[in-house]
Parts: sequence; C-alpha cells; structure tokens
Amino acid sequence: MKTIRKLSSLLLACFLLAACCATAFAADAALDTELPVRVITLNGTTGFGMAGLIAAHEAGETALNYSFTVDTDASNVTAALVNGDCDIAALPTNAASALYNKTGGKVQVLALNTRGVLYLVTDGSVDVGSIADLAGQTVYAPAQNPSFIFAALCAKNGLELDIDTTYAQPAELNTAVAAGEVSLAVLPEPMVTVARSQNPDLKVALDLTEEWDKVFEPGSLVQGCVVVRTEFAADHPAEVAAFLKDYEASVALLSDDTAAAAKAIEETGIFAKAAVAEKAIPNCNVFFVTGEEMQTELSAFLEIMFEQAPQSIGGAVPADDFYCVLK
Repeated sequence: MKTIRKLSSLLLACFLLAACCATAFAADAALDTELPVRVITLNGTTGFGMAGLIAAHEAGETALNYSFTVDTDASNVTAALVNGDCDIAALPTNAASALYNKTGGKVQVLALNTRGVLYLVTDGSVDVGSIADLAGQTVYAPAQNPSFIFAALCAKNGLELDIDTTYAQPAELNTAVAAGEVSLAVLPEPMVTVARSQNPDLKVALDLTEEWDKVFEPGSLVQGCVVVRTEFAADHPAEVAAFLKDYEASVALLSDDTAAAAKAIEETGIFAKAAVAEKAIPNCNVFFVTGEEMQTELSAFLEIMFEQAPQSIGGAVPADDFYCVLK
C-alpha cells in the first residue's frame, strides 16, 4: 500500500485527538503497543469507515501496531481469518455469519458498520413508483448478499419477479447498467454514483433500505460489520477495545469532514476516486454500533435471511457467542 504523503490538516487534527485517547487508554490498560494487529478490509463501502484509521496510522497518529490490507474479494479475507493471518476484518454481515458457522465460532462480530446501501436503478424504460411496480419484471442484482436481500424484500411484499444474477459482481453490473444493457438493477453505493455519472439517463427509483423498513423491523438491514478472531479477542481485550475507539473516530470522520474522508478513501486504495466517494458517502449509511444494540440489530437481520436463504448465512443463525460485547 502506498505511503500517504499528504493529509488534510483537519484529518490530522482529528486523529491527533484519537491518538491521545488511545494513548490514555494504553496507560490505564497497559496496551501492548508492539503487538501486531493485522486488519483487512474490503474495498468499497464496507471499507469506507476504515479509511481514516488507515490514514492516521500511516501518518504515525495511532498507538497500536497496526498493519492494514485492502482486498477486493471477501473469500480472501475469510481465508486469512481462518488461517490466522488476520486478526480483525471488515466484512459483509452474511459472510461473517457464514464464517462463524463454518469455523465453529472462531470469529466474533465486534461492530456494525454499514446499514443498507442498495438502490433500485432504472433507465426509465420501466415506470417504477413503488416496489409493487416490479411485479413480473426482470431485475438484475449482484450475486450473494444483494440478491438475497432483494429476494427477501420481494417475498415479504408478495412479489413474483425474475432476479437475474448474470452479472455476479457489482462492478460488472455497474458496467452493464452504465452501458444501457440493463433496464432495472439493484446496485450498491458507490456504484450507483459511478453508473449515473456515466449514464445521465439513469435514476434511482427506490431506496431499498426505506422499502425494507416498511415491511421489516426498522434498522434491521445491516450489511457490513467488523469481526475479530475469537482467540485474539480473548487474549488481547485491551487492544481490541483500543481498536474500537480508533475505528469509531475513523467512522465519525465520514460525517465530520466528508471531503477529508473521501481523500483518505482514495489514498488508502479503498475506492479509486475521492470525488465519487465524497458524493456517495451520504447515501452509504456507514455507522458505528457495538454491544447489545449491535446484537439486537444483527440478529434480527440474520433471522430474516435464515428464513429467505439459510445458505447465505452459513445454514444457521449464530448463537449469542457470535457477538463480542466488551465489558
């Protein structure tokens, strides 16, 4: 990962404060500042909240001995967790649940970081004023999490339609949408912003988070989280708590100074263009929730997904020990 040579003064100021907090915690809890804390995040929205922390670390403004990797493939991230090559990672919530089930509880969720980021995009050839207007249509959606979520939403509304996952990756579907090859598509941000910049005829017909909240428990659509290896959390609770403080400050930067956050997103390799990231951030629903609220929201989502597509979460709703709630 390239070294960040320049950061905005506000970004530095924000993380000077975060570093002070981390240092104070280290003094009280005897942080091991030499311990390697290996963090992997996916690029795109799942990683947006990590960008400020990566930038702060590269600027020497963090107490913990982090190493960061940005990856494009969730399977690489889960493999690193299984192999013990990674301690903390940002992942889709369904992937976190599936990994917990696959490994017999060797990972736990630390925090939620992204609510719904899915939108229904249309080229205008189909008039969509409500989700009911999709009945009988073919809607393209990326495979895995987006298609499972959209299928659950359609089923809850009693809709019968064809969900086509020919374009398995969001970037592939984005290309098809921007080229006018697809009339109706479910896309995540920031791909929505990218597609609309390339094809001005596109419009957002439905915010699927709003549609979800109409028929499911409001706030239960949670698509992204941060997980930790269970063994690492048990052996290093002080360092995990310090990471959460650093990460919370990093997430806050997205709303406190969107331009600085977007710059960090580009410079850390989480997304290619700061200008697009800055425009997309308000629609990305990045947030930070831990503890009992985290468990309540995520367990509600996983129950819904289990009813719709049990394989999407690893075949079972995780037990309570899936949730790492620090005392």
